Amino acid sequence: MSSVSVGRALRRGACAGAVGALIVAGLASGVAFADDEPQTDQLWIQAPYDQAVTVAADDGTAQYRSLALGLYHDNDDFTVTDGRLTVDVSGLAGVADVSWPDNCTPNDAGTVAVCDTGDVPTRYSAQVQLKVRAAAGAAVGAQGAIEYSAEATGGPDGTLVAPEYSAETSVTVASGPDLGVSAPQDTTGVATGTRLTVPFSVTNTGNETAHGFSVKMWATYGLDVVTRYPQCTYTGPDDSGEYTPMTYVTCSFDTDVAPGATVELPAPLRLAVTRHALYERFDYEIQPGGDATDLDTSDNGRSWHITADNTADFAVHGAKVSGAAGDTVTAAFRFVNHGPAWVGNVASGDPVAVMDFYLPEGTTATSVPETCHTAWTSGDDPAIGHYACTLPMWAKPHLKVSYPFQLRIDRVVPDATGHVVVHPHSDTSATFDPNTENNTAKVIVNPSA
Repeated sequence: MSSVSVGRALRRGACAGAVGALIVAGLASGVAFADDEPQTDQLWIQAPYDQAVTVAADDGTAQYRSLALGLYHDNDDFTVTDGRLTVDVSGLAGVADVSWPDNCTPNDAGTVAVCDTGDVPTRYSAQVQLKVRAAAGAAVGAQGAIEYSAEATGGPDGTLVAPEYSAETSVTVASGPDLGVSAPQDTTGVATGTRLTVPFSVTNTGNETAHGFSVKMWATYGLDVVTRYPQCTYTGPDDSGEYTPMTYVTCSFDTDVAPGATVELPAPLRLAVTRHALYERFDYEIQPGGDATDLDTSDNGRSWHITADNTADFAVHGAKVSGAAGDTVTAAFRFVNHGPAWVGNVASGDPVAVMDFYLPEGTTATSVPETCHTAWTSGDDPAIGHYACTLPMWAKPHLKVSYPFQLRIDRVVPDATGHVVVHPHSDTSATFDPNTENNTAKVIVNPSA
């Protein structure tokens, strides 16, 4: 079994490219907001910052490349509809040509179009698929720009407008390989012990051959990378409780990928779903070999989310301490993951659980663990101290974390009882812990028995 202090665990690093920064503020901490606080909303344009197009062939024809655009807004308390994205391509004159999709209505010159995006979500999705290609005669290095503006119906004032100049796409005529890797469909309800094959194929949509390619992979703790290629090195996962538990793989393949060609790895890439799997993620990305620069890196990396049919059991254990008035005693409650699954927030980096601790009557906390902070929820008794304590972003099976509080006994109250409640949190779902009976424990000062 592994046992770590919460401070030590939180200081450990997270997977680069797969994990965001750890966020501890506000998660289940009970911070309340006034019901009459004015709500706001904002419309945003999602567009690539830059886009490369391959130089036209000798016959003057270039290949169209897709440019994904969309709108989204911030506040899901509002319904936002009738999204209208205005796309101005006049800055591409002599550099690139545009093909408008059916949901865009261009002006007579074909340089500005209003695109109907329909209902506007709070999470970005591609609603407009613009096609762009290099203009005949445009030389490598030629550049132009696409400008955008947008508005929609909804929000607190009835109309939302995207900030002016908040999005622009620089289009550059270029030459080189453009590797892309196939996208997987997320998989749910997978039985532990199952083996899965990663849908991994590499396509070159550029105009030059890629002379080999490199691959990087990251697998979360519940996945084993079964296939072992001689062209790859494998590290992790670390089982000591010291680091974020991931498997890292780096590879270099010498396979040429010609323009328009699709190649596979030397053997199918297989993963094993282990007995401690739950919410898993497999990330992989490719780059052309040598000193070649990929023309468009937006499709070079993929994430495969795999949900196992499994559960974890988060529990808290209380404490009993005694002392006289004026004494300071150490009361340490403890978190345990009884498994069988681990839980990790590898997307957000958020703590995997927050524990609310209400102090026993007649006590004051004089020293608290570094990952605990004062909290407040509606209905709290101001005479009772309330603290919220966080876990790291992951909890392996059998992980134990102790939270020692130094409590000063201001007055002796027989059987003074505080309580601690663990609130599991996951990026995917918090229903992984069906046993809620052990999610609450007591901390008793001066028990009578």
